[in-house]
Amino acid sequence: MTRIILNGCCGKMGKVISQSALNFPNLEIVAGVDKLDDNSLQYPIFKNIEDCNVEADVVLDFSRPDALNSLLNHCKNKKLPIVLCTTGYSEEELNLIQEASKEIPVFRSANMSIGINLINNILKDISAMLYENYDIEIVEKHHNQKVDAPSGTALLLADTIKNAIPSGIIFNQGRSGIAKREHNEIGIHAIRGGSIVGEHEIIFAGAGEIIELKHTALSREVFAVGALKACEYMCGKEIGMYSMDNVIKGN
Repeated sequence: MTRIILNGCCGKMGKVISQSALNFPNLEIVAGVDKLDDNSLQYPIFKNIEDCNVEADVVLDFSRPDALNSLLNHCKNKKLPIVLCTTGYSEEELNLIQEASKEIPVFRSANMSIGINLINNILKDISAMLYENYDIEIVEKHHNQKVDAPSGTALLLADTIKNAIPSGIIFNQGRSGIAKREHNEIGIHAIRGGSIVGEHEIIFAGAGEIIELKHTALSREVFAVGALKACEYMCGKEIGMYSMDNVIKGN
């Protein structure tokens, strides 16, 4: 049985994860961390990770970047693996995550959906092939409560394309002004509205044809299942950095 401490347990994703965990016979959420409280959750909730005295095998974070320092310190002190599903980290915070992976097993992914990560792997194979004759644009849509834009997933996809193409790619976020598009641009566009769970579209626009890769999340459950699979995978892992690629490929 893999025992999980869930940071952000009272948020929207936290509640979905708690419900989804009931379908995983080898997983149990043994404690939560949140500034709020929720009597409907069937485990103890602590205001801060430092106050948590419950034994666990992995820490799962689905909250906000400002929780990072305390979570990493707790996991380093306890020698626990950590699964980071939060987005919107600064460069400094990303460096802290990388440094922590030298002491503990660290999993980080900008998107916990299996489908998004399969699309990301497809982009690794096709981007260089298509780039010469196609312009590349990324459009992402999310609900009106999402605080970071572009989404971490859009940036993940853009970085994958950039790394696959051996030339000077630049990102153009939210295109504006009066100027022709440069071929080496990847346009990244963020839409916020209503209750959109998450939608990402990669457009390869050529002369006379358009190729589109699109992923639509219909429910937050898709992210919860991916996060829980990551917890299963990370239990007992050696020190280092891990991602959804490892979960998908099982290596």
